Amino acid sequence: MTFDSLNPATGEVVGTHPQHDAEAVGLAVARAEQAAAWWAELGAGERRRRLLDYKAIVTQNLRPLAELVHQETGKPRGDAVLEIVLTITHLDWAARNAEKVLGRRRVATGLIGLNLAATLEYLPLGVVGVIGPWNYPVFTPMGSISYALAAGNAVVFKPSELTPGCGVRLAELFAQAVPEHPVLQTITGLGETGAALAGDPRVKKVAFTGSTATAKRVMAACARNLTPIVAECGGKDAFIVDADADLRAAADACLWGALSNAGQTCVGVERVYVVDQVYEPFMRELKELASTVKAGEHYGPITMPAQLDIIRRHIEDAVKTGKAVKGGPESVRAPYVDPVIVEDVPEDSAAVREETFGPTITVRRTRDAKEALELANASAYGLGGTVFSRDTRGAMRLARLMRSGATAINSVISFAGVPSLPFGGVGDSGFGRIHGADGLREFARPKAIARQRFALPGMNLTSFSRAPGELERLIRMVTILHGRRKR
Repeated sequence: MTFDSLNPATGEVVGTHPQHDAEAVGLAVARAEQAAAWWAELGAGERRRRLLDYKAIVTQNLRPLAELVHQETGKPRGDAVLEIVLTITHLDWAARNAEKVLGRRRVATGLIGLNLAATLEYLPLGVVGVIGPWNYPVFTPMGSISYALAAGNAVVFKPSELTPGCGVRLAELFAQAVPEHPVLQTITGLGETGAALAGDPRVKKVAFTGSTATAKRVMAACARNLTPIVAECGGKDAFIVDADADLRAAADACLWGALSNAGQTCVGVERVYVVDQVYEPFMRELKELASTVKAGEHYGPITMPAQLDIIRRHIEDAVKTGKAVKGGPESVRAPYVDPVIVEDVPEDSAAVREETFGPTITVRRTRDAKEALELANASAYGLGGTVFSRDTRGAMRLARLMRSGATAINSVISFAGVPSLPFGGVGDSGFGRIHGADGLREFARPKAIARQRFALPGMNLTSFSRAPGELERLIRMVTILHGRRKR
């Protein structure tokens, strides 16, 4: 069986792909098991060289790959280029830093372990399954794939059925750098294909990106084999504008964070909280800038047709009690949605509580930054967020207290472009991390080794021949080391 991927802007067929069944998935995992053993044996240095070759090949194919992203998602070519450039920087970081982060190192043993030598290293898991999304079909899954490969694993990648061609191409390009074994494979299909991958006991970890509801189903499949999972789910990210913010810059960043990729961004801006003192001038800036942004020109269509119903429902819910200052229900004109800005929407409305995943934002006036933070944190989600303020210390305080995995200050979504920073959320936004050192460790298992260098005279504590005097000496030592209270 096969299925087609369609250009959401035109409805034209972009490509036709096989719908891999459970048997085909099992064969791919079997090949990956053998490839994983070979890849791990290569060693960190050789993997680094191969991954840097892969990075060069992706860079050389940047334009055609961006064109494929444009065709399968409908997003502007410029946005597709930006996505792939960010992918390249992360691939480079993972390749260059894996050995330093994961390699064997000595660790302190403490005085009681004076006779021991201790080492810690992070070893490959084996086969990692990656289930990717359609909104950023290269950057997001490669945030898992790059780090899993750098950690020494083989990867079986199941891309979204809306963007399978991008996943197929990523594996084809990798084979040019690593032709010997299928270290990175792509399997295509619908939900059943992903379920077969998640449920295969030979898969040692699953990295999933998608909705919270789907994440729960993937977790259920993984639970049968106690397969661990890193889940990057939805978001309802807040944007705080403090009284001393640069309002023009804040409005510009807010608008891009909300509307780019047609709002189909897990860390996109959906809720805006503005301190009363600057509310009116901020709204003037926001409306002025919003009037220049056009769907179909500055951003593309809604990629998943079913999302249009959710977006329409949220807009109707918002304007029922709030005030539309830009757009309204009429903004939904499939496959596009024009920018929508609604103010004074109650916090218990669906438009504020649920992820919209469209080019819409709700704006609320707050007494001060403290109230803005409280409202920002009153969400089941906790992926990203933004703070705009000229007060560095105050902005840092707000950013640290924001209940999210990452926060940007005086910029928007900037943390995703820093390869050394981990990415992931809390609450309904998921758990686990990709990117950075935490992302490398996510796809490895810690291995601890303690080696006795010499026997401690008169202190053979782990023996049935232990004498009472030895225990007394231990008690005296521990009392000297740890028995004094700090005042």
